[in-house]
Amino acid sequence: MFCEDVVVLAKTVLAKAGERGVMVATAESCTGGLVAAALTEIAGSSSVVDRGFVTYSNAAKMQMLGVPAQTLADHGAVSEPTAHAMASGAVAHSDASASVAITGIAGPGGGSDEKPVGLVHFAAACPDGRVLHIERQFGDLGREQVREAALKQALELLAQALDAQ
Repeated sequence: MFCEDVVVLAKTVLAKAGERGVMVATAESCTGGLVAAALTEIAGSSSVVDRGFVTYSNAAKMQMLGVPAQTLADHGAVSEPTAHAMASGAVAHSDASASVAITGIAGPGGGSDEKPVGLVHFAAACPDGRVLHIERQFGDLGREQVREAALKQALELLAQALDAQ
């Protein structure tokens, strides 16, 4: 179902989480559950994957993850503060101690000069409480390619977060 690169990254995340006895959660917007799907594609993933949140709307981000309305009003859904709040919220609203969050503009529409198509913010909550952030501008590659690039970046960041103990 997923390309070999994604499978390898997912297996790496699962192995790191398993070695550390850590449960993980995902909080996804523009990827619509692809990260959770990639992780759960691997047999045995239930030992470390707690849950995935697909929070496409701002209402879902607030209701399911506790993203403050003021954060969304001040910074928008596609921003570092929102990604940070999503990652922290995924841990707070689950049995996980690590998470990854993705929010971006996959296109083809929805972009602006300030936030163009292909802009994606990632945040990962580390088991030690820190939150890592990455901003990527993948460009207007097409919706499928932006989502695939975001999937890979999210898995890489989650693996990095699991190393940060």
